[in-house]
Amino acid sequence: MTDDRTRIEHDLLGDKPVPADAYYGVQTARALENFHISGVELRLYPNLIKAFAMVKLAAARANFDCGQFSREILAGIEGACRELMDGRLTTSSGSTSSRAARAPRPT
Repeated sequence: MTDDRTRIEHDLLGDKPVPADAYYGVQTARALENFHISGVELRLYPNLIKAFAMVKLAAARANFDCGQFSREILAGIEGACRELMDGRLTTSSGSTSSRAARAPRPT
């Protein structure tokens, strides 16, 4: 069951509600629940978040060049990475997660 503030994501473990405005998916939501490793929020390290976004952007472009997904998906990932590199979206990256933000899925 969800409300307007969540969306349902699915992985091999099943369905899970994720905040509707989150730029991450079900795996990061599960990690946030299960791995309270440091207790330190990543938003306190904006340069680390920027570095994650740079790596994500490079990987997305390489995957696009290899034909792994469409230009539309690439554009979504590029947009999210640019926002992260510009210092926006830092509250959406999860409190202790080590994952970079995830681009919204195209509709």
